[in-house]
Amino acid sequence: MPQEAAGRIPEEMLQRQREFAALLCEVLAGRFGREPRAFVRTFGCQGNEADSERICGILESCGFVPAQSPEDADFILYNTCAVREHAEDRALGNIGRLKQLRQTRRGVRIGLCGCMVQQPHVAARLRESYPFIDLVFGTHAVHLLPELLYRLYDRQNDGGDGRVFEVAQSPGAIAEGLPVRRGGGAKAWLPVMYGCDNFCSYCVVPLVRGRERSRQPERILEEAREIIASGGKEITLLGQNVNSYHAQSESGEAWDFPRLLRALDALPGDYWLRFMTSHPKDCSPALLEAMAAGKHIARHLHLPLQSGNDRVLREMNRGYTAAQYLAVAEKAREFMPGLSMTSDVIVGFPGETEAEFDDTLRLVEQVGYTSLFTFIFSPREGTRAARMDDPTPHAEKARRFQALTALQEGIAARRSAELEGQTLRLLCEGKGKRLALAGRSEGNKVVEFNGSESLTGQFVEVRITRAQNWLLDGEIL
Repeated sequence: MPQEAAGRIPEEMLQRQREFAALLCEVLAGRFGREPRAFVRTFGCQGNEADSERICGILESCGFVPAQSPEDADFILYNTCAVREHAEDRALGNIGRLKQLRQTRRGVRIGLCGCMVQQPHVAARLRESYPFIDLVFGTHAVHLLPELLYRLYDRQNDGGDGRVFEVAQSPGAIAEGLPVRRGGGAKAWLPVMYGCDNFCSYCVVPLVRGRERSRQPERILEEAREIIASGGKEITLLGQNVNSYHAQSESGEAWDFPRLLRALDALPGDYWLRFMTSHPKDCSPALLEAMAAGKHIARHLHLPLQSGNDRVLREMNRGYTAAQYLAVAEKAREFMPGLSMTSDVIVGFPGETEAEFDDTLRLVEQVGYTSLFTFIFSPREGTRAARMDDPTPHAEKARRFQALTALQEGIAARRSAELEGQTLRLLCEGKGKRLALAGRSEGNKVVEFNGSESLTGQFVEVRITRAQNWLLDGEIL
């Protein structure tokens, strides 16, 4: 299915928001007599983290400075996830604990945004059952944050009786040029597209993120240059199905994901490129060729499997068979011997039998992943899978989950053992849990080693001295 034409937020609207940001600075200065403090907490995926970086940039333009904790903040914002029920429960549990803070500090304001609140039934629940929440806005309204905050602060009196809800149900458009305050360090998220057209039967993303919309390549390249110039060493391209990227350049030329990847790889500098998440049906030979030829592209492919059984894959509406998935994995390793592959697997999809689960175990063994992200099926309101009969007891699903985890631990141990004695290039990420430092290889393996903290954010060469399951120790060269 073709992507929607990627609408752009008009410059007049963005200018209006900049004007609201300037007005809000005046309102907040009069209310607080100092710089107000904002605390933002992110739940969920890398896409949410990238959204939070833009939210933090907008808050900064509105006069806020970062707070280190909710207790230290004048404005608290939680950016929420809706992929699994556990994510919603976790967010709501943390939000509930803010109620007492609101009671003891009447001036504090509390906001919620993100995928969870984009769901109409959740927005209604928040309006009715969480009266201490002042601001709620969905995924399509991030660029409106200055106006929403102005409405919140300008019309509220000291008793705090005003609330602002903005949960638009339109698919949204792309807002370019928003201010960004990155988390710091050598790693950076770079969204290249938003939304999803696949409508997997278990997934709520198309309902809360809208249909696929791709950014113009010129804006992506511009942002990548800025990241590299500011010292970024690892850029992760983000999209719900990042390899289905399709856009037109300003000159009207068609760009697909392999072309975008090659253009980014051609930028000068010392950095790695990663991307996630890839859909198997869109993992083309052209993409694999671009990866293999790239000098900056990490030899790591995250390719969600979800199930190794064809009937379950059809019920999931995944668009490929187990054999087709395996063929893509084998082709990827033909192009790039030693390629590190990671994946997602759902255990206990409605109606999954023991024999069908065994098909998943066999395919996981065949591919030999570096690591797996495994989940027990979580029904999401509004999806087709939530209406399916699900006779398998949770205890049986938990047993299968443990079996899959044990299998993957064995595979990871074997793959780690193969690395002993090898020298890996790592991006040093900071303090380790057991040794002084920890770094990550281009294959997404974490290695701990001793050295100075001044190496954080730099590339280092480390020889692997010991492998323990998925844990690796090394010594810097």
